[in-house]
Amino acid sequence: MQHFFIFCSGADPTLLAKCSAGERTKYAGIGATVFFTALMAFFAASYALFTVFDNYYTATFFGFVWGLLIFNLDRYIVSTIKKNGKPFSEFGQALPRLVLAIIIAVVISKPLELKIFEKEINQVLQEERNAMLLKDQEQVAALYAGDVSAFAKAKKELQDAITTKETEVNALYTTYITEAEGTSGTNKLGKGPVYKEKREKHDAALAELAALKETNTAKIADLEAQEKVLKATEATQIAANKPVIANMDGLMARIKALNKLPFITSFFIFLLFLAIETSPIIAKLLAPRGEYDFKFAEHEDLVKNWVLQQKQQQELILTTDQQVNNRVYGDIAEEDALYDYKKKMARELMKQQADAFYEKQKGILG
Repeated sequence: MQHFFIFCSGADPTLLAKCSAGERTKYAGIGATVFFTALMAFFAASYALFTVFDNYYTATFFGFVWGLLIFNLDRYIVSTIKKNGKPFSEFGQALPRLVLAIIIAVVISKPLELKIFEKEINQVLQEERNAMLLKDQEQVAALYAGDVSAFAKAKKELQDAITTKETEVNALYTTYITEAEGTSGTNKLGKGPVYKEKREKHDAALAELAALKETNTAKIADLEAQEKVLKATEATQIAANKPVIANMDGLMARIKALNKLPFITSFFIFLLFLAIETSPIIAKLLAPRGEYDFKFAEHEDLVKNWVLQQKQQQELILTTDQQVNNRVYGDIAEEDALYDYKKKMARELMKQQADAFYEKQKGILG
């Protein structure tokens, strides 16, 4: 187990094996913190991804990948902080890594906050869904309000036409009855010519009323049927929107709901994960320079000196080779045979150039 945690710490196991047991225990503790931070990242990411994919296997797989990523980052952060006995220099090394650790802490803590406050978040989401359902019903009703109003207006006009005609018929009825009684019109008792004229007028209006009632009643029934279809369509659209609203509980919706809860509770959870995530770095910064650090610095100096020696030897070989080449080519340059040979070749080359130029000019002139 100690060897595994030492591996997690990013320390050199071969070098650390030469150190004391206390030094190995210290780095095993740092490695254990790195490991358990990655384990918590795995659980957090798995839960967060389960809210997205709603599948255990997919969430577990990608959560495992995320946990490996966090493990690798933490291991890299801890292993790259070098103890050199200079606090400001060490803090300068750790500062970018602390910023990265804070970002990782935020990423890890948020999904676990969602799980811890799941009941409260569900309550907030339910309230939001209820409000969205009411708003959706109002929007759908407003969408069909124009048609509903038009149907109501048309039915009222048809009913008003019947009422107006009934009033007219009733007035004609009263007219011919009072004419027969002699209380109006000619004021003569009995059913004379005027009575018959008014009675015929009433009967014609009554027939028109019957025809109007039949026609308008049919039109009103047709409008009511269309209105029922419209209301059924409205109800269907509202019912179709309900599952969409009911499923508004994804990761982003839950994060928004979490932000509506009291800040102080989630902030303390974030501080907890921040302490866990930064604890390996802080532990390494606060720990005094130990045996492993001295051995590691000695090993680095040996490698650095060996590289410098190799570089210096290569520079000396290059300088010596250049000097030898200069002497060799200097001696060759003073030989008469080489001079005569190059002079002969230059003469031949110039003759060929002159002949080629002559042939080219001759071709141009025709």
